[in-house]
Amino acid sequence: MNSTRFNAITSRYRKLRIAVVGDFCLDRYLEIDPSKRETSLETGLPVHNVVATRAQPGGAGTILNNLVALGIGTIWPVGFCGDDGEGYELRRALDGLPLDHFFQTRQRRTFTYCKPMLAGKELNRLDTKNWTPTPVAVQSAIIKSVRELAPKVDAIILLDQVDVAETGVVTKRLLSAIHQLASKHFIIGDSRRGVRGWPPIALKMNANELVATGCGSAAELACRNKCPVFVTLAEKGIIGALPDGTVEQVPALPVRGPIDIVGAGDAVTANLAASLAAGATLREALELANAAASVVIHKLGTTGTATVRELKSRIAMTESRTSIVRPKRRR
Repeated sequence: MNSTRFNAITSRYRKLRIAVVGDFCLDRYLEIDPSKRETSLETGLPVHNVVATRAQPGGAGTILNNLVALGIGTIWPVGFCGDDGEGYELRRALDGLPLDHFFQTRQRRTFTYCKPMLAGKELNRLDTKNWTPTPVAVQSAIIKSVRELAPKVDAIILLDQVDVAETGVVTKRLLSAIHQLASKHFIIGDSRRGVRGWPPIALKMNANELVATGCGSAAELACRNKCPVFVTLAEKGIIGALPDGTVEQVPALPVRGPIDIVGAGDAVTANLAASLAAGATLREALELANAAASVVIHKLGTTGTATVRELKSRIAMTESRTSIVRPKRRR
C-alpha cells in the first residue's frame, strides 16, 4: 500500500460512525512492588503490596480503544455493566463516548479481569463474571439499541467474549436480530467460543475457530455464508476471503523483540472494520490489520492499541523492505 492510498483511507476515519456491540469488561491492573516484602501476621502467607492501579476498558472495550486510537469520528458502545464499583470504573473509563446504549443494571455484575503485575509480568488473573443467563429485559434493551443504531452507523462490530453461552451481550435473541439487519448493514463479528451458527455477517476468527465451523478454508466459508471471512494465522499473517472467490493473504511482519499477543486479535477486528468502512480494498484492509497487530504485540504489560501514525510507520517499513528485496526484471 502506498502513502497516497494510506492517507486516503485513514483520512476518512474521522467521519466514520461505528457501533461496538458486545461484552465490555474492566481490565484492572495492580502493580506490585517486589521490594516491599511482607508476611501476613494472621496467615503467615506472603503479602503482595500494590503501589499503583490502573483501569481501562477490556473485551469489546479493547476494540473500542483501538477505534479511539484510530480517530474514528463517533463510536457507540452497546452493552452493559453492573451497578457496582467496577461498573463505575468502567463507565468512567468510557468517559467522552455516548453512553445512551450502554446500560448499568443491578441484575448483572461488571465483567472484570483483575491483573496483578509483577516486574511487568502478569500473575494469576482474578476474574469476575456472570454465570446466569442475561435477563430478558437487558437483552431487549440491547436489541432495541442495535436496531436503532443500525441505520445511523457505517459499521457494527459484534464481539462475544464470555465463556458460557447466554450469559453476556451476544445471545440467541441478539443474533436473530442481527440476522434481520445483516443484508442491509456492514456487520463484522468475532467470538471466543466460535462463530458456528452465526448469521451471514463478515466473520473474523483464528485457524482453530475456522476448523470448528466445519469448513476447510476461508474461501469455503465465505462462499457458504455469502459474506467475507478473515482468518488470523499468527506468524503466518492473515487471510481474507470474499464470496466471489477472491482470496488474499498478507504475511506477518517481523518480530522486533519481546512480544505479548494479548489484544492483537481485537486490534485486527477494529482495523478491518474501520478500513473497510472507509473504502479499503480487501488487501489494503488486511495490510492495515496486520500492521496494527504488529504494533500491539510489541506493547508489553498492557492491552495496547495502534494509532494511525504507528500504522503509517509500520506500513512504510514494510514498503521499504519490499522495495529493497524486489528482484530485478530480466531483459
